[in-house]
Amino acid sequence: MEAPNSPRELSPPAIVVSTTPASTTSKKRKYAAISQTNASSPAPSDPGATPTPGTENVVLQTRYLDLSSRPRLTISRHPVFVPSSPGSEYYITEPLCNNRLNFRYTPAGLSPPGSAFPFQTIETAPATFRVSWEDRSTFIKVTQDGLGLKGEKGFRSARCNAPVREGKWYMEVKVELGGGAKALDSQCHEGSHVRLGWGRREAPLNGPAGLDGYSYAYRDKTGERVHLSRPKPYGRPFKSGDVIGMYISLPTPRRQPDPKDPHDPAHIRRERIAIEFKGQEYFEALEYPQSKEMIALMDAHDRAKATSTASVPPPAPKKSATVKNLPSTARKKEVVPAPAPLRPLPTLGMDSHIAFFVNGECQGIAFRDLFDYLPLRSTPSKTQEKKRANKEGLREHKENPFDDGTLGYYPFISLFNEARIRINPGPDFDFPPPPDIDAVLSSADGQDVKPQPEDAPRTWRPMCERYPEFIAEQKELDATEEAEAQNALKHNEIEAQSQADKAEAHRAKRRAQAAARRERKAKQAREDAEAQKRRKLDENTALQATAAEGATPMTSPMPDFSPHPPYGAYSPAPTVASSVDVHIPGVTPRYDSSAYNSEYEGDLAAEASTPYA
Repeated sequence: MEAPNSPRELSPPAIVVSTTPASTTSKKRKYAAISQTNASSPAPSDPGATPTPGTENVVLQTRYLDLSSRPRLTISRHPVFVPSSPGSEYYITEPLCNNRLNFRYTPAGLSPPGSAFPFQTIETAPATFRVSWEDRSTFIKVTQDGLGLKGEKGFRSARCNAPVREGKWYMEVKVELGGGAKALDSQCHEGSHVRLGWGRREAPLNGPAGLDGYSYAYRDKTGERVHLSRPKPYGRPFKSGDVIGMYISLPTPRRQPDPKDPHDPAHIRRERIAIEFKGQEYFEALEYPQSKEMIALMDAHDRAKATSTASVPPPAPKKSATVKNLPSTARKKEVVPAPAPLRPLPTLGMDSHIAFFVNGECQGIAFRDLFDYLPLRSTPSKTQEKKRANKEGLREHKENPFDDGTLGYYPFISLFNEARIRINPGPDFDFPPPPDIDAVLSSADGQDVKPQPEDAPRTWRPMCERYPEFIAEQKELDATEEAEAQNALKHNEIEAQSQADKAEAHRAKRRAQAAARRERKAKQAREDAEAQKRRKLDENTALQATAAEGATPMTSPMPDFSPHPPYGAYSPAPTVASSVDVHIPGVTPRYDSSAYNSEYEGDLAAEASTPYA
């Protein structure tokens, strides 16, 4: 059955997006083409409402979808509760985006019209502190109020739906079946067991609490505390019917980010993509990965354990007698660079601690100096920055080196076989703790503490108060991101307008320059035309003046030095004598006509005086 009373606003039928088969879980689905298919999407409260079959999670790309036609939910329509067995009070939740394959999911809904971000965070019914529908192993069955949990086979874990980031918090867990007991109809060979504690986001859900450095646990079988898979003596064992009080104290206030350090992991930034999964929007994000430093810490423990249990070292391998020790002719191996040094694992200080109560009896401090829940500091290399710059505009998942607002310590519950528990987040507890739990813990450590009056102020808070506070923090982050996006849009509009104004000014300048060039060309053309007109006028004036004087105008300013000057080239007109004796100014004549005439006359006289033979 569905969650009752799922409020929603009336809207036209939704657009259901056709997607790839459910088996496709790789990143390739992020870039799959999205087709628009109009289909009816029933409301969660409609009787017989079921998701459209064959749909799978796909990125919601607003440029392809008309989001105005989608339902505007205020409470997620998932999950649908399916009884694990006929008549059972424990259910399987379907359909649901479970946190697996290194991805994390949170329900999303449409933002108000006019928002810069099309989607925002919404809640899931019931809107109270409980186990998280998405952040638990699929082998953990739940009750509809989210407070009852039942295991199946092997250790599986679940986180609650609100983390602790600072302050002192307390809650109870009642063990309904645990401590090695078996259910009457159980077919398991072993009994049921419970581990209770606090875990971070990186703690795996398919393992028990206390498996690694990301969680701290208290086990029922021996009453030991477990961290990094190291059981150590702590308190007394607990069993079915016992009520376990879980207390955690973190420094207040939490560390604030350094505004001068852009790589400080305390900065709050979110890396998430909106997808659709069977008619419901979700925010999909990469889960925080386990750091190599924490893995190395676990490996060091494993090596130390193996060294302590090994009695005789293994013999050294012997060389084969048939193999000759010939020099190697192979190429030299490339020098492998030394691995980067491990970063230190910061802690929250000695003020951070975890304690447990069994039926109101304090068991003392189980863990001190808890590891910091922030990711380890990482500075992106130039290669990573270049790849990011090259892929700018391509929407894809990226590891988040900053706090996304959901980091902290979550109540972490692990169940083995068919173990059952029930969560009591308060404010009314079966075994109310003292007003000042830290004072009781100090007395358990041997310090003298004064008795606490009944009306003493309470120094801790019940976990039921944490959920509305956490949702308010998420809403505030949504509002902050929306305001930043609106400011970015305004800045982009101003920048675009400024660029448009600059472009228009540049175009106007180019137009003015072109007009000036045209004006200069026209002026030059006018001046050339005037000069040509003046030259013609001067030539006409000179011709008229020459004609008036009766002289043939000189066609050339220089004389013609050809050996046979044309007739009539010189003035005045030639005579008989002048045709023989031509004088050209500045030129020495070849012969003198007067001398020629004298010599000719002499020849005639001599001939006359000579007698004929």
